[in-house]
Amino acid sequence: MSILSDILTHNKDFVARKAYEPFRTDVFPEKKLVILSCMDTRLVELLPRAMNLRNGDAKVIKTAGAIISHPFGSVMRSVMVALYELMAAEVAVIGHYGCGMTGLSCEKVLQKALARGVSQETLQTLEHSGIDLKRWLKGFDTPEDGVRQSVEVIRQHPLLPKGVPIHGLMMDPETGRLDVLIEGYAK
Repeated sequence: MSILSDILTHNKDFVARKAYEPFRTDVFPEKKLVILSCMDTRLVELLPRAMNLRNGDAKVIKTAGAIISHPFGSVMRSVMVALYELMAAEVAVIGHYGCGMTGLSCEKVLQKALARGVSQETLQTLEHSGIDLKRWLKGFDTPEDGVRQSVEVIRQHPLLPKGVPIHGLMMDPETGRLDVLIEGYAK
């Protein structure tokens, strides 16, 4: 069976048993919080439990390394929609120790892309089209640097509503401990 087949089989049973009932909520985050966190699988259940969040409490956006790579890309658009349309009032950027984006090598990623069938011609076309793959596939020196960078992108955004606290935190992916890097109330 494929991964998708397994998912669809489970989903059919999930819906038939009405197992969705405990997860019903509306679109507005109860705690008025937007979280940008890493997509690391260790954080999927740990992060909300360590923060005392239940379904419906926060808008959660996940990216590799909790990185905002462009101030007018889809991640920043999601933050703005949450703040303007979904009644969120604060933003927390949460990275984690031991993040795989630390020291990410663009060259290694592109070598793997070539090995999996992407042609050298495609990479050259992207470069000649003005796509800076080295910048796009860049990680950070430390996860803390990544959090600080994303917090700064949000804080400096021209469409950010005045007075929105932007917090920067680090999580221990083993214990769930949170360390504050940037406390958004103090400006």
